[in-house]
Amino acid sequence: MAPSGRDQDRTDDNPSRCARPPRRVAPLAVCGAAAAGLLLAGCGDDGGKAASPSAAGSPSGSRAPTVTGPSPAPERPLTTDQAERKALVPAAKADWEQAARAATGDVTGGKLLAVELKRAPDGGPEWHAEVATADGTSHSVVVDGVTGKVVKSSADTDQDSDDKHERADHLKAARVTPRDAATTATGRRKGTVTTLELETSDEKTGGGGKLIWKVDVVTPNDWNKTTYDIDAADRAVLREHVDHD
Repeated sequence: MAPSGRDQDRTDDNPSRCARPPRRVAPLAVCGAAAAGLLLAGCGDDGGKAASPSAAGSPSGSRAPTVTGPSPAPERPLTTDQAERKALVPAAKADWEQAARAATGDVTGGKLLAVELKRAPDGGPEWHAEVATADGTSHSVVVDGVTGKVVKSSADTDQDSDDKHERADHLKAARVTPRDAATTATGRRKGTVTTLELETSDEKTGGGGKLIWKVDVVTPNDWNKTTYDIDAADRAVLREHVDHD
C-alpha cells in the first residue's frame, strides 16, 4: 500500500529515521594510510630509490661520523749528514761519469783513481778527482758539479817513487773498470754514486788486502749512504755497509 500523504510528510520531516548514519574510519587506518603516503612521497622524490639507512636512522638527517684509521707516524728528522746529502746530491747536475771523463780528458794518458762529490767554497757541488798517468804520477782535478767542466787541475807535489809505483801497479791490476764497479753497486741499491775510489781493502773488514773499488751510493728516499767494496778483479761484492748517520 502506498503511504498516505500524511505518512510521506512525516518521513520527510524526520530524515534521521531513514538516513543511515555515516561510518567512522578507524584512527589506525588513517595513520597507516598517512604513513604509506609519506613513504611513497619519499620514494618519488628520490627517483624510486629507497631512503638511505643513515638518513632514515638519523632524526636530523645528518650523516654518521666517518671512521678513520690511525694517523701515520711522524717522519724521523734527518741527521746532519743526511740533510747535507739531501742538499748536495740533487744539486749536482753532472754525475760522477761526466766528472771522470772531464778529469781524465784533462790529463794526457790519465786514468781515474778516485772521484768524490764535495761542496765547493761557494756552496755549490763539485767533483774532486784523482787521475794518474801510466808511471803513477798523480794529478788532482776539480770539476764543476753543475756544468761538468774542469775548474782546476794540477800535478800533486812531493810524489815519491814508492807511491808512484804503487799507483801504477794498481792501475795495471784493476781489470774491473770504474763504470763496471758503479754498475755493480747501483745494481744492489738504486741511488746516486757520490764516491768511487781504487784502493786496497782493509784486512780488518774481511777484505784481505785485495784491490777494490770503493763505491758510495746515496739513496734519495732516506738519504743514507751505502758503501760497497767491489773486487777490482772480478766485480764480486766483498762488503756492504749502510751509514744511517
